[in-house]
Amino acid sequence: MRALVHDTFGDPSDVLHLADVETPEPGPGQVRVRTLLSPIHNHDLWTIRGTYGYKPELPARSGTEALGVVDAVGEGVTTLLPGQRVVTGGTFGVWAEYFVAPAAALIPVPDGIADEAAAQLVSMPFSALSLLEYLAVEPGQWIVQNTANGAVGRLVAQLAEARGVHVLGLVRRAEGVAELAAAGIESVVATDREGWRERALEITDGAPIVAGVDSVGGAASGDVLSLLAENGTLVVFGAMASPTMELSSGDIIFRQIAVKGFWGSKVSAAMEPARRAALIGEIITRVAEGSLSLPVSAVHAFDDAASAARENFTPGRIGKVLLRP
Repeated sequence: MRALVHDTFGDPSDVLHLADVETPEPGPGQVRVRTLLSPIHNHDLWTIRGTYGYKPELPARSGTEALGVVDAVGEGVTTLLPGQRVVTGGTFGVWAEYFVAPAAALIPVPDGIADEAAAQLVSMPFSALSLLEYLAVEPGQWIVQNTANGAVGRLVAQLAEARGVHVLGLVRRAEGVAELAAAGIESVVATDREGWRERALEITDGAPIVAGVDSVGGAASGDVLSLLAENGTLVVFGAMASPTMELSSGDIIFRQIAVKGFWGSKVSAAMEPARRAALIGEIITRVAEGSLSLPVSAVHAFDDAASAARENFTPGRIGKVLLRP
């Protein structure tokens, strides 16, 4: 079979290439899946660069989330059958024509969910919903997030609305406000506009913002912090612009702000299995009913992975870039 691999760490568009490898056989408790579609996530590309929290041994395969069809089951597997559509969000090396995963790591996909949405059903939506859980916010409360027009930002806004939580979104350009409004996401402010903090107060009507999410770093971290109420919490989700955060010590000290980090892999691993299953069930329900949208910007074949990796960082891109064998 063919799989995407890299022999060195570096720019994915330079080091990622197709290779012929042995088709895997499922062992006890495992399932072999024929890959249909797989999304490109930032953490996939950072892993290939060697800059993520997980660093595989070389040569290494790639990809962590995929939709596929059960092709063969190992000894003892009774919960899945050949021909069944399944998705996984935490199986390393899925950018291949076939991959093997523990049966417990595979989630059956309802017939009513299209392949393009099913392929991205777990990783980003689960991170967004886990983040909401981590913030411990209640219906009626306000949170603020930057990169509101990013993949996770859009998901957080939609999932929070379904739970009755209000979200103030920050974007770095005025065009982002209109883009999100077209997608039905309101309460967004562009930080490149003068008086944006006053506009934020208008939107929230002065209600306290109990938590904030920073995915940018640098001065943008301080922008989120500046909007938080006393005893608020700033959660660091990413560092798209800078690994260093610029925070006002006065804001932290005098308003007793707590600063915490969020890494989805750690949070998921510590979560009770029943709670994890409940969150996955909530996501599937939201997608099926149409309250959670999972758009796709493009689908690339494996042999066009270099272009797909570059497209992943296209400014203003709406929807995930997907790979298919």
